[in-house]
Amino acid sequence: MCEKFMEIAIDQAILNIKNGGGPFGAVIVKEGEIIACCGNRVTQDNDPTAHAEVLAIREATRILGRWDLSDCEIYSSCEPCPMCLGAIYWAHIPVIYYGANREDAKNAGFDDSFIYEEIAKDNANRKTKMHNISRNIALKSFDNWIAFPDKELY
Repeated sequence: MCEKFMEIAIDQAILNIKNGGGPFGAVIVKEGEIIACCGNRVTQDNDPTAHAEVLAIREATRILGRWDLSDCEIYSSCEPCPMCLGAIYWAHIPVIYYGANREDAKNAGFDDSFIYEEIAKDNANRKTKMHNISRNIALKSFDNWIAFPDKELY
């Protein structure tokens, strides 16, 4: 069954190329049923976050009417990049199946190794400069969150 869903993700990636997108596809499955199937739309939408996995998560949460996908699996034609991996963790998806790996993606021109390297660095040593400002004011939002009785933790 897993191979069937992976084939669908890979077919989506190939179809996506024909439609002007990148070579990536993702499928989210719940109890053996496909909930969402998406291709990468970065260039079509001019959106650097429009990766197949992120779009599939958005579609699955819309269809299911909830943000928690802990009863789902994701099939990706390629090992998820750091952004997609983060989105998968935030969606609480417990299982990831992937086809090509990050080295295969690098060989095709999609090298995300610099992001993994940057994340491992201290903020002061990153290529993109980070400045911590207005922290005391920003902490007010967390104080409000902590005090809010009807919050939904995620």
